[in-house]
Amino acid sequence: MMRPMRLHRVAIACLCLLLVVACGRSHVVREGGSSRPRGVDSPVRVSQPKYGATVVVQRGQNVYRIATENGLTALDLALWNDIPPPYTIHPGQRLRLYPGGQGGVATQPANPPKKPSTPTTTSPRPPVPMPVVVPATSKLAWRWPADGTVVGTYAGGDPTRQGIDIAGKGGQPVRAAADGVVVYSGSGLVGYGELVIVKHDDQWLSAYGHNRARLVNEGQLVKAGQQIAEMGRSGAARDMLHFEIRYNGKPVDPQQYLPRR
Repeated sequence: MMRPMRLHRVAIACLCLLLVVACGRSHVVREGGSSRPRGVDSPVRVSQPKYGATVVVQRGQNVYRIATENGLTALDLALWNDIPPPYTIHPGQRLRLYPGGQGGVATQPANPPKKPSTPTTTSPRPPVPMPVVVPATSKLAWRWPADGTVVGTYAGGDPTRQGIDIAGKGGQPVRAAADGVVVYSGSGLVGYGELVIVKHDDQWLSAYGHNRARLVNEGQLVKAGQQIAEMGRSGAARDMLHFEIRYNGKPVDPQQYLPRR
């Protein structure tokens, strides 16, 4: 069911699962082509969460189609629902259209206790949206993922500015911004080119897009400063690194957490 987007190796959404360390090393160079399935609308560039809303998977649907039809990116939908590899969903499965963690929805107990002498006359209250609260600081020791000039900055809600763009030369090192484990290494997410995603803990992950080569495998442990890719222009008009930091699936401003330079 998950042949579109070539996400058969996707492990992005396994935020709460134990990942096995891969011993191999991959070197993939692929700067052209599109993996968007036929008959699907153009990819959504920024998600509009629908707090409290869910969708039931129908036969023939996949993550990319459901995300696009609901104004979400496939990346966000996968992150919010902890979909394990090989990124397969099944008819009847219920998917959340909003981030979990601190972005979850408060609901009343299924069988709330009743007072014996007081009849219940009111209906249950609907779920109350709880927005994701992003901490001002992080316990992680973030470091810059590449040398170069910042040519694109983050802007909350802007569909083209969910991270920063660092200009450089093709082939220069792209490094892990903090210790973690590689949870995605591939080219299946439209708009990111050759992409690597590193999970740092249960809340934080970082994404490295537009590479010309990926040098790590999914499940591989990496250390801060370790080279994980080569800068390129896959999915971009120039050689640069697109870098994102996400907290509970929500994009945040990387320059708020990276050291000054």
